[in-house]
Amino acid sequence: MATVVGSGPNGLAAAVTLARAGLTVTVLEAADEIGGGTRSFEAIVPGLLHDHCSAIHPMAVGSPFVADHDLERYGLRWRLPDVDCAHPLDDGRAGVLLRSVDATAAGLGRDGRVWKTLFDRPVDHFDALSADIMGPLVRIPKHPVELARFGAPTVLPATVLARAFRSPAARALFGGVAAHAFRPLHLPMTSAIGVGILTAGHRHGWAVAEGGSRSITVAMAALLRDLGGTIETGVRVRSRSDLPPSPVTIFDLAPEAVADIMGDFLPQRVSRAYRRFRRGPGAFKVDFAVEGGVPWTNAAARRAGTVHLGGTFAEIAATERAVNAGRMPQRPFVLVGQQYLADPQRSAGNIHPVWSYAHVPNGYPGDATGAVIAQIERFAPGFRDRVVGHLAQSTSAMAEFNSNFGGGDILTGAKDIRQLTFGPRITLSPYATGAPGYYICSAATPPGPGAHGMCGQHAAQTALRQLHNH
Repeated sequence: MATVVGSGPNGLAAAVTLARAGLTVTVLEAADEIGGGTRSFEAIVPGLLHDHCSAIHPMAVGSPFVADHDLERYGLRWRLPDVDCAHPLDDGRAGVLLRSVDATAAGLGRDGRVWKTLFDRPVDHFDALSADIMGPLVRIPKHPVELARFGAPTVLPATVLARAFRSPAARALFGGVAAHAFRPLHLPMTSAIGVGILTAGHRHGWAVAEGGSRSITVAMAALLRDLGGTIETGVRVRSRSDLPPSPVTIFDLAPEAVADIMGDFLPQRVSRAYRRFRRGPGAFKVDFAVEGGVPWTNAAARRAGTVHLGGTFAEIAATERAVNAGRMPQRPFVLVGQQYLADPQRSAGNIHPVWSYAHVPNGYPGDATGAVIAQIERFAPGFRDRVVGHLAQSTSAMAEFNSNFGGGDILTGAKDIRQLTFGPRITLSPYATGAPGYYICSAATPPGPGAHGMCGQHAAQTALRQLHNH
């Protein structure tokens, strides 16, 4: 018997892995709907489908967990836009990311050769590398030579790696993806998440899930039920006394929540580490209903599933420094999702759902809606006139929607060197809590955020090994 607390992609992946090993698994979910950050909803205009948080999935499509479990059998379909990502500049030009390394390089002119040097080989070897990339960093790799080649540029600060590019468009394109780490870009290892996302995207594309991101966890849940597992919603676990007796319990929760539930049963050193877990900046999210779509000045942005709005690399670096220091920039870095371009059923006639969020300080109490609209208008004059409705979610609303997102921190923790490498505490076993039979599998653990399910799979495999050893 096993219990999993939390039904995000990692919780469900843990449950599936345990159920396949023959355990009877129950998933307990506090919300009335499964999915954690992968929930989707209709709002603003009837029939208009929005993703709550997780939206674009370059790390999930090629994830070993997703690849191994044939989720298409349970209705999961991936859809790709014409352009993966565009990063427009004020002069109307843009850095344009296409699935093909060669095509992307061709569009970057003199910087194309550097782009190919960075990504050609890792993309060719990505399927072999993913087993090493999508797991704990501190372990013996299966492909040490390839991992070393891939890892060399990732240890650099993004500001250093960006100097390899000469054009503003190429630098900005790389910087916008590196900014997904929510970290000051002058710090070591801030290239890691950007290089990882770009490599995975070149291999498998920046895909969306047909019918909304909820389709990912709906498919996982259907697989789990086929394996005999059960899911109970509306069940909030506040202490160990709320848990059924079970030889294995896995938490798809933030470290602080695990410490609260476990209380004195958690070793003191682990409890201290979990309670000192560092949070990253927050996300202020705005969903729009836009008649006719966003009137981007740059043509590629009109075909892009994702658009990064932050201006030049230097501007992005300045805004990321500011939000990490607790200051709200006048022009925050804004990510825009146009999932409907790949999945038209999300639209209602000529009204389209546009997903966006700004990087803001953790717990930012203000309303960033105006700043988000201004950033979009900066690169798409006339945008305001096309908006027929919007829905804003503050950092506190993001945390209320998903308790793992403390202060609006949608990555579940600052991805600094220590937490990116080890997870919530310094240990060679990041999924073990130090209390026998209890494990953690949220995005606070390696390999981190995304709908890939790998944190859950690794935690469940750790639990199964320890169960068999006893």
